[in-house]
Amino acid sequence: MEDFWTSLDLFQKIMWSIAIPSSFVFLIQSILTFVGMDAHDGVGAEFDGNEGDPSPFQLFSFRNLINFMLGFSWAGISLYHNVGNKTVVVILATFGGLLLVTMVLLIFYYMSKLGESGNISSFDTVGKTGIVYIPISSNKLRAGKIQITVKGATREYDALTEGDALKTGDPIVVQSVIDGNLLLVKKI
Repeated sequence: MEDFWTSLDLFQKIMWSIAIPSSFVFLIQSILTFVGMDAHDGVGAEFDGNEGDPSPFQLFSFRNLINFMLGFSWAGISLYHNVGNKTVVVILATFGGLLLVTMVLLIFYYMSKLGESGNISSFDTVGKTGIVYIPISSNKLRAGKIQITVKGATREYDALTEGDALKTGDPIVVQSVIDGNLLLVKKI
């Protein structure tokens, strides 16, 4: 190992000195992310002035600094022998670091789109169709119940109608929400 290190010039030693620690920190960050221990607890080193912002897509963060250093150093190490000019290597390595930061941000962005909160608001039912489960009396006299599928889940809601009475099995459409979870429906 000592022979390897002494055979490197200053430029290569700098690149390896960046690559090894940033790779280690990146590995730790990745493990913590995938086991769910990277939650924001106020200890993070964010430099964009949005301390209270819970958004994981902050450009100037410790995570992105590590990602940049990782991409920069490994691109520099990889390109050193293929590109004769060190200035060109630094420029290409900078693009490599920026590319890695962009890729990681995009991965986390698209991963965040995969999750759902599981909360279904009664307002999500407006315009949806369903069936009467428990009969509903006419002219808003007495509520009944309807079954409706919202966001892939079948739910029961209390419902009223302004028209004629609706019996079990009648198809309905939700017109509006009255007082939170009470729905106004009509027969279709």
